[in-house]
Amino acid sequence: MTIDEEIDAIGMLCPLPVLKLRKRLQTHVSGAVVRLLADDPAAVIDVPHFCNEQGHELIEVAQGEHGQTYLVRKA
Repeated sequence: MTIDEEIDAIGMLCPLPVLKLRKRLQTHVSGAVVRLLADDPAAVIDVPHFCNEQGHELIEVAQGEHGQTYLVRKA
């Protein structure tokens, strides 16, 4: 799978990771895949909720050494 962009939101607190994701997704075409790195505990709730509300596909959520990695495909 090709990752079109990676967003490093490590150290940012709610709502900044989701706001950065939303802003960056606006610059991509439908079908683009963005990787979001976040360590905010609220992101595990906020990112899936954002994707569900906006129609984006949450491909994967993985726990890493320094937080979570979210793969999102733009609707």
